[in-house]
Amino acid sequence: MKISTKGRYAVKVMLDLALHNTGECIKVKDIANRQGISEKYLEQIIAVLNKAGFVKSVRGAQGGYKIAKAPEEYTVGMILRLTEGSMAPVACLDGPEECEQCDTCETLQVWKDLYAAINQVIDNVTIADLVAKRHARMQYLDYSI
Repeated sequence: MKISTKGRYAVKVMLDLALHNTGECIKVKDIANRQGISEKYLEQIIAVLNKAGFVKSVRGAQGGYKIAKAPEEYTVGMILRLTEGSMAPVACLDGPEECEQCDTCETLQVWKDLYAAINQVIDNVTIADLVAKRHARMQYLDYSI
């Protein structure tokens, strides 16, 4: 399983909005420049985040985007599921009906364990955690210079 650029960039956008949250709106152009993402692609990603209520949009000259809730309220898993869909490593874990071979499938438990491990990680890292990591890294860089 690979996370697409859409999923990775959506996490970066949410992190950027949290890091630069001063109460003022943040323009797509500024996020795009800081993150090295094309504005056009970024607009598509922000549209998904906006539709889901993860970000708020404000129109007009002073418009832009803001993170809708506190960074603690967003997990990486929430963002990835929004942009990527299911995080299940195999299709048979996606639906309520299981595969016809699940009673005899020697590999099923491997896929269930992998899925549980993925969820354990992505559902326990918040945007606030990533903000704290960024601040710690920047503080370390300041002291090491």
